[in-house]
Amino acid sequence: MRTLLPLVLTGLLAVTACQSGGDTGAGDDARDLNTMESLPLHAYLPDPESGGTKAVGTAQWILAGQCMLRLGFTGFQAFDVRSVESTYPVRRGTLTVDGRVAADTPYGADDPGLAARFGYHERPGQQSAEQPVEWAADQYTALTGTFRTGDSRRPYGRPVPEGGCLGEARRKLYGADPRPAEIGGVRLTGPYTVAVKLWADAREQARKDPAWKKADRAWADCMKERGLRYPAPDQASADPAWFRADKPSARERKTAAADARCKLATGYIKAVHAVETRAQRAAIDKNAKALEDRQTVQERAVAAARKVIAEAS
Repeated sequence: MRTLLPLVLTGLLAVTACQSGGDTGAGDDARDLNTMESLPLHAYLPDPESGGTKAVGTAQWILAGQCMLRLGFTGFQAFDVRSVESTYPVRRGTLTVDGRVAADTPYGADDPGLAARFGYHERPGQQSAEQPVEWAADQYTALTGTFRTGDSRRPYGRPVPEGGCLGEARRKLYGADPRPAEIGGVRLTGPYTVAVKLWADAREQARKDPAWKKADRAWADCMKERGLRYPAPDQASADPAWFRADKPSARERKTAAADARCKLATGYIKAVHAVETRAQRAAIDKNAKALEDRQTVQERAVAAARKVIAEAS
């Protein structure tokens, strides 16, 4: 269960990025635009640092723990919610990828100096506050409702609820989930599906705009002058070669630095930000009622979560 939806959104958009720092002038202007917060639909996603969002996360784990006890997992009698706050579950033995950027920079590397040092990898101290916690297979399936061949769907003889105990807890706080959405081959469910789907659709539409394509060409031409051939920035940052090591190679650092320099030299971020902003505003205008309804649901979920926490104290 990932509660920090901006990070999920960044992943769904397949953006891997270096964060900012160091340059001035045009670089500062570009970095002001190279944030999730600068785009209109961000207002319809929860703030992961707000008290309300944190309360929902805590309450969801409290309810999930109660569900696990009901299923027969007696170890949850002494379950400490604080041990899993701001985490998401992974199945024990599952390969996870570390050392990558989980930044909310929608257009990738924008600081040549930092990119030259760290490439597309995370900088020290940049790790996300949300970290995975490994669970035994039976606990993981009960928590998430995600099964592999051979997994029991009835631990201790009791059926796992749809979406696991975390899914049941989410529904107790938010009510029924909106219609699931598919984004880039990933099936997305949960209370933020509407805003995240609109964001992904707006990005897809924006990338087809002639102005975005022109920005990609200008950036690609700039990269060619440096001996690097990528059609667009996300192709450079997602090069499979970067994922083979925990530390950036010299080639990765060179590529990331050139990527950032070419964005600044061509005005790339300003150009594509303008296109995406128009697409998002159009999506908001067209779906205003659905977005407002989800905000009301979020407010009710926060109130319900605070009640759950109070009752558990």
